[in-house]
Amino acid sequence: MNNIVQRVITIGLAYRPCSDLEVEVASVDVLALPSNVAAVEFEGDTGSPVPWQPGEWHSFGRVNLAHLRVRGTPGDRVTLVGGTW
Repeated sequence: MNNIVQRVITIGLAYRPCSDLEVEVASVDVLALPSNVAAVEFEGDTGSPVPWQPGEWHSFGRVNLAHLRVRGTPGDRVTLVGGTW
C-alpha cells in the first residue's frame, strides 16, 4: 500500500525523530524552512550534528524516518513531503 507523508515538525533543543512510529520507511524531500531563525541540526550517522541552513533541502530515498532526528532553535520547523512507494 502506498501512503502519502506530509508533515511539519516543530524543532526543540533536544533531538526528536521525524516519525512517532518505531519504523516508518518512506522516500521524502526534507526542507529546513526559509523562515527559520537559525540552522537546524540533523543527527549524523556517527552521532555528530549536521547543520542545515534555512531554506536548505535534500531528498531521501527509502529512509526510516524514526532514525532521522533533528534539533535546533525552539519554534523553527522542517517539512517532509513524500510517500511510501
